[in-house]
Amino acid sequence: MKRPIKNVATMPSLIVRMRYWLLAMMLAAAVLVTKSPWAEVIDATPDGLVKTLVSDVMTSIKADKDIQSGNVTKVMSLVETKIVPYTNFQKTTQLAMGKNWSRATPEQQKQIMTEFKSLLIRTYAGALTQVKDQTVTYRPFRMDPADTEVVVKTQVMNKGDAIQIDYRLEKVGETWRLYDINVLGAWLIEAYRGQFNNQISANGIDGLIKFLQDRNATLAKAK
Repeated sequence: MKRPIKNVATMPSLIVRMRYWLLAMMLAAAVLVTKSPWAEVIDATPDGLVKTLVSDVMTSIKADKDIQSGNVTKVMSLVETKIVPYTNFQKTTQLAMGKNWSRATPEQQKQIMTEFKSLLIRTYAGALTQVKDQTVTYRPFRMDPADTEVVVKTQVMNKGDAIQIDYRLEKVGETWRLYDINVLGAWLIEAYRGQFNNQISANGIDGLIKFLQDRNATLAKAK
């Protein structure tokens, strides 16, 4: 069932939510630095995937001071090697673009996915410094065996504040993949859809690519 698109401009504390999105992605989708008996079965169920990986990634981040300090090179390496295999970033980008996705060429689609992923990592690398003493609780999870899309709901306690972080996953074959994240009521895809549509309306698909490239170049120079 499709959910109504919210007016992102009216959402309070959107920047705070956005800073948590990469943190949530990291908590949900990384794998153990060392091998474990779960290595080949952690994505068999959606709640099992989230629970196992949240625990694993918190341990991994706490053990790496470079990541805690926001080292972008380390963060990007971690994302590429340990997060991407458990996400469907193409679907994330496709839904953020909406009807404009089918209007882009395969090469444009590839460029947008690359730049969008880089933008998320560079913009919110600082969120990783917040992984310290958080505790995660999981809401009761139920699903029908025939379900191919589900939401796993969690709550993170951060310095006394309860942060709602939910994960939307889809079934791909016999495995589950993460493609959207909700922080305090704001879904990542919904937040970016408006920006993408505005850029495309004003400057076309190549204009969106240039916008993303320019933002990444600016952020790279700021490091």
